[in-house]
Amino acid sequence: MSKNIKEEIIQKFKATVPDKIILALEEKGFCVGLLNDGSTIKTEAREIKKFLEVIKKSSVCWIDYIVDDLRKDATKTAASMGFSEVLVSNLLKNKRSGYEDFDTETGIIMPAIIVEGFNVKLDPLLILIKKDLVLTLHSTEAKRFFRLRRYAETFMRKIKITSSAPDKVTTILIRIIDENNGRNFDHLREIEENADELSAKLADIKMSREKIGPRIHDMKHALITYLTGLWAVVDVLNTLRYGDPELLSDEPKLLSRLNGLASEVNIHIGLAEHLSEVLASGMEVLQSIYNNQLQILNNKLALLVAYLTVIGTAVLVPNTLGTILSNPVYALTPADALWFNLLMIGSTVLATLASYWWVKKRGLIPERVD
Repeated sequence: MSKNIKEEIIQKFKATVPDKIILALEEKGFCVGLLNDGSTIKTEAREIKKFLEVIKKSSVCWIDYIVDDLRKDATKTAASMGFSEVLVSNLLKNKRSGYEDFDTETGIIMPAIIVEGFNVKLDPLLILIKKDLVLTLHSTEAKRFFRLRRYAETFMRKIKITSSAPDKVTTILIRIIDENNGRNFDHLREIEENADELSAKLADIKMSREKIGPRIHDMKHALITYLTGLWAVVDVLNTLRYGDPELLSDEPKLLSRLNGLASEVNIHIGLAEHLSEVLASGMEVLQSIYNNQLQILNNKLALLVAYLTVIGTAVLVPNTLGTILSNPVYALTPADALWFNLLMIGSTVLATLASYWWVKKRGLIPERVD
């Protein structure tokens, strides 16, 4: 079996297996390096220290390593690659995004957005930079940089050997941020699809309001969290553009690519805010529909009460007269049947007309019920 066929089978397997199982089966670390002769070297390992030999052979290297707990394991893992504990600890103090420049080493922390239904999480992505090394540490799903890992050698071969060290690491950094942004942008579509499903449920008048209320809150919270993650990414990009770190390039073309990344994130922020406005307007329309339905129901109930009032009065008056006249005091005989019946019929008609006139005058009967 050829190597290409094996890789194709592996990729199909990965596409159908959950990330956690893939992570347990495959290596946690990935390393690709650009050698001095323009060729590339790629390797995977569970222990990050096994990449030290690749770093020594390469003019520039990218390592992607997945840790179980970034807050606990990042400092030790980064130290094994020559990064200081102060750099990592300072970055981890930031809740969403941060930037540290120690001249000989630079680090940034930015959110990797993960969406599951309306559950939006901002997992930290740690990017550490040295003269010839870019290290990414994260505890997110295994497929965060799956595509970039797959085409890493092709991407690395496009970096010119004659380029300066800052240009090389900046090119890799831009590609990593772009890939992370792409993964973040994919989740906006998921939020939109989930919101559309919720709107369909809202359109069902039989849906319980007790169930819908928390779901609406979850949807709004998901959008706010997602926007918070994008704003944090913009903060990092702006810092890289204007912070002037020593290890990164001053080449205008590369800086323009950073500007392009920032503009792209701002566009998606606008899309997310527009989605929020559309959903809010949709909620207002649905609320108006519910209010209209409640008003129609109230009108129908008012009409029912009015008619019951008329009927009750029409029955009550002759019933009262009949009860009074049936008293032995009046000593009615069969000969009184004619005028008694006429009295009952007449009192019923008069009571009905009088009660209807009074109810109509009070406005208890709506002019029109839709």
